[in-house]
Amino acid sequence: MSTWRGGDSAAEAEARRAGPAGHRIATELEALRRVATLVAGGPRPEEVFSAVAAEVGRLLMVDVAVLVRYDPAHSVTIVAAWTRTGAVAPTPVGTRLRLGGRNVTTLIFQTGRPARIDYDHVSGPIGAVAQDWQIRSSLGVPIIVEGRIWGGMIVAFTRAAAIVADAESRLAGFTELVATAVANAQARVELGQFAEEQEALRRVAMMVARGAVPEEVFAAVAAEEGRLLGSDLTVMFRYDPDQAATALGAWSRTDRPIPFPAGTRERLGGRNVISLVHETGRPSRIDDDADARERPAEVTSDGGIRSAIGAPITIDGRLWGAISMEFTPDEPPPPDAETRLAAFTGLLATAIANTNARAALRGFAEEQAALRRVATLVARAATAEEVFAAVAEEAGRLLGAHHAWMTRYEPDGAARLVATWSSTGAAAPAGTRLSPGGRNVYTLVFRTGRSARIDGSPGTSGPDCEVASELGVRAAVGVPVSAGGRLWGAMVVSSTEEEPLPAGTEARLTGFTELAATAIANAEARAALAASRARIVAASDATRHRIERNVHDGAQQRLVSLALRVSRLKTVLPPEAKELAGHLDRAAAEISRVLDELRELARGLHPPALTNGGLRPALKTLARRSALPVRLDIDLDERLPEQVELAAYFAVAETLTNAAKYAQAGVVDVEAETDETELHLCVRDDGVGGADPGRGSGLIALTDRIEALGGRLGLHSPPGGGTTLRIALPLTTPAEPW
Repeated sequence: MSTWRGGDSAAEAEARRAGPAGHRIATELEALRRVATLVAGGPRPEEVFSAVAAEVGRLLMVDVAVLVRYDPAHSVTIVAAWTRTGAVAPTPVGTRLRLGGRNVTTLIFQTGRPARIDYDHVSGPIGAVAQDWQIRSSLGVPIIVEGRIWGGMIVAFTRAAAIVADAESRLAGFTELVATAVANAQARVELGQFAEEQEALRRVAMMVARGAVPEEVFAAVAAEEGRLLGSDLTVMFRYDPDQAATALGAWSRTDRPIPFPAGTRERLGGRNVISLVHETGRPSRIDDDADARERPAEVTSDGGIRSAIGAPITIDGRLWGAISMEFTPDEPPPPDAETRLAAFTGLLATAIANTNARAALRGFAEEQAALRRVATLVARAATAEEVFAAVAEEAGRLLGAHHAWMTRYEPDGAARLVATWSSTGAAAPAGTRLSPGGRNVYTLVFRTGRSARIDGSPGTSGPDCEVASELGVRAAVGVPVSAGGRLWGAMVVSSTEEEPLPAGTEARLTGFTELAATAIANAEARAALAASRARIVAASDATRHRIERNVHDGAQQRLVSLALRVSRLKTVLPPEAKELAGHLDRAAAEISRVLDELRELARGLHPPALTNGGLRPALKTLARRSALPVRLDIDLDERLPEQVELAAYFAVAETLTNAAKYAQAGVVDVEAETDETELHLCVRDDGVGGADPGRGSGLIALTDRIEALGGRLGLHSPPGGGTTLRIALPLTTPAEPW
């Protein structure tokens, strides 16, 4: 037996068989909380993967826990591995395996659902690895990120032990947290890629602007694109009139000879990306070179190339050439590679078509630098307000505008200024509301969903907006800001001069609006994390309810039956057995006390009055049991959402307990009412005041519960002036922050 396998621990086996349900649930929730806290801190994904594997392995008492990521080339990569003994697993992190055969990892990929299997008849490459690990049984669940299967979480035994029946549901919370960490990491990677891409574009643009010869530009573009997208070979071709293509610049990641050095001519034809781009005028992709054997693909096939992409270079409306990028089997091209190539082909077209455009290219370099500064700000997870302010300033300075605004639309078409900048010192303040209607760009963008402009030419009155009129605006351009597929707001730049803003203003603003949309998406991701907290609270409440029901239907009923049996036993005793009768009386009294304690415990877990009647009768029950007089003013006509009722009940219960222990109060007033959107609670006592939420865990836990549901909590407790706790809980899902 290999040293990493764990021997069967009698203590752990006994814990699995006889451990109390409450302790198991508490342990599971604590593990989820630790991982959620780690995810909220924005760590590297590897840290989250490792932590989840360890938490899951210990929680389910298995021998092995593994996290895998599915890769595009029908393969899987191990991203975290945990073993019960702490020894190094036979297949380390980073190992890449082919999918196929009969094994849990392949079944998850094929079905998108959890799978269980014992390894008597496994097959495929992963099955062989499982046999190396000496796996006896395993279970796996999918990890879903943004609606698609990203990977899987696998747990396994190397012993003859059965995985618990509810393991799939217990793993669900961990897979959600892994998905959140992956989504956050992907967002950071995409932003980093964007910044790198802009920097590469800037370097090429600067080279063109200083008048570098075309050959030098071609070689630089090939190298920048190759490094950026991770290709093995990048070549730039010019199409010739005689159905041939000439290589103008090439770059290779390896030291092997480049098959297409500058000056090489290749005949077009066959199934390869250069010929396909020439035939269609559009980007093309070949994901496997098995069918691409005719030149110019045959040279690269000998070098192990498996996939390739190509993008056209168009000048003055005609196809001039193409960029070809080729990849080995281990590194397929990114899904958006063609789109990212397009920026470079556009830059090349500019350099080739207009060698006298140095001033324009200098402006382009400035634009990329401005975009890079904003992209860096977004990548640092700055607040949406900071990003909006930076976008307004960078766009205004870059375009030479007098004013730049970012607005957010309200449902009626009004626009709220969320960021403003002015070169004149007369900027409108953020928060200003621009009324809907009239002839102005933000209204035109709202109505059409497209860019709009108003020029101050004769015969027009200029933008019909009270703020713009006060600032003397005569020309303006607005572009939409979209987030999550919906129109969110508009980016507006304006001028106080008669001349129209430059023709390319709309396009140049688009890069800034995309970064603003990314900042909005980040804010929404943080809101999603808050929603995850709410789900954890809901799961905790459901667990409490289940435990209360189990206590009521199980242990409590058995104690009642035991009490009846003791009573019946006493009736059949002979008169002379007085000592035994006394023992039975004391046993009956003890059973009664245990029953009372058990009922009180069950009520604390999940009050039956709340389940059966709602918040009004539950608060009345609390008032009756309170050690202090309680005056109720409950204005509730109907049942509220379950999570709202639970949060309100426990808030009042905690406050009454604190008042009885510490407030030295004579009476407590409890008020509850709803409006169209919220439940409002107020608990007020006439005690000594001086409550400090930082000195105890009760108010801290209460604050966490209220905020997890999107609610608000306010505490006013001056010394000697009593304590007032006000709580507002939304009756529906909280609105997104942006």
